[in-house]
Amino acid sequence: MTKLAQNDYYASDAELAMDYAAAVNDEMRDLFAAGADVVQIDEPYLQAHPADARSYGVAALQRALDRITGTTVVHVCFGYGAMVKGKPARYDFLSELAGTTVQQVSVETAQSALDCSALADLGGKTVVLGVLDLSTSDVESPEVVADRIRRALPYVAAERLVVAPDCGMKYLTRDVAFAKLAAMVQGAGLSARRTAVERARGA
Repeated sequence: MTKLAQNDYYASDAELAMDYAAAVNDEMRDLFAAGADVVQIDEPYLQAHPADARSYGVAALQRALDRITGTTVVHVCFGYGAMVKGKPARYDFLSELAGTTVQQVSVETAQSALDCSALADLGGKTVVLGVLDLSTSDVESPEVVADRIRRALPYVAAERLVVAPDCGMKYLTRDVAFAKLAAMVQGAGLSARRTAVERARGA
């Protein structure tokens, strides 16, 4: 929000960000009080402006999470797949989130063919793993989805993975979106079965 606002009042963007964070904190409290199970914060500008993210973004995120007891997620995205092409295969800002109290970190891996080794730096956090490429209406096969999931398994335990789309499903037709989600569910099942077989063989 700081990056989208014109600042005519605060002495710095860092000061503005902290006040925004206080407002987000109040809203999160209201959402959990109303019965929300999970609240996600979307933060595309952490990746887009990594220097500012390190300077004050982490502190602002932590302020937004202050004294929140429900399940929290931060989504660090590269931008809507329909709008942003040529996404990098690495995050310029990610490992810094390990030191915050957010419980889950949502990342995109499909369109960018992300180098998943960066996920190891998130410590024990749950990773919400984007496995659907939303820059195209082509529907992935369950096998492709399973392969994308398995790219992350050397770095994140299966018990700490939540499978999800990349960012920007709203630009797809309903039929394509549903077909992609169906492939995601089937691919998750296929990956789980393969993992179970491999563990059984290892035992």
